Amino acid sequence: MINTIIFDFGDVFINLEKEKSIEEFKKLGLDGPNETLLAQNDLFEKGQITDVQFVESFQQFIPNASIEEITKAWNSVIGEFPLYRLEFLQLLSNKYRLFLLTNTDSIHINRFEHKVGMSFYSDFYRCFEKVYYSYEMGMRKPQPEIFTTIINKHDLSPKRTLFVDDKKENTDVAESLGLHVWNLQVGQEDVVNLFDQKHLPF
Repeated sequence: MINTIIFDFGDVFINLEKEKSIEEFKKLGLDGPNETLLAQNDLFEKGQITDVQFVESFQQFIPNASIEEITKAWNSVIGEFPLYRLEFLQLLSNKYRLFLLTNTDSIHINRFEHKVGMSFYSDFYRCFEKVYYSYEMGMRKPQPEIFTTIINKHDLSPKRTLFVDDKKENTDVAESLGLHVWNLQVGQEDVVNLFDQKHLPF
């Protein structure tokens, strides 16, 4: 019987507009992500470089773009957070131990909080026993350590814990550690249909 659920954030609760972000960067002269920027993003999501260092890393490819323009383009990925998902989460929080575990960075979290407002994000955070951001933990999914850290810190039983994430590489690692998983298919499934997933051991 499941008593704990660990949720991802992006494309599970808040919609991500990845194509829009790519388009915004194209307007600034950047033709899609590259190895250098992906490596910088990895460091940024682990909290190993600062906001300024991350944003400035774009300027070697788009030297005419300002810090503000780059930040705006970076944040254009943050889409809507439908109220019905928050209401669903609030109901769940009365029955399960809930945790949030997301690969993210300080710029995106600041944008999310500003976009939805204090009342909304406070209600959201209140649903969780603990919110885990990769940039605060110094590691990111799918590193096994990020899961074992939470399991050990909160004395969770993997066989009674469900992990929900839209990326298969993340759910694969969680599953290898003994957790139940739901690899949510973005655009085809919605987190509020959790109990419709007949294969989940509720």
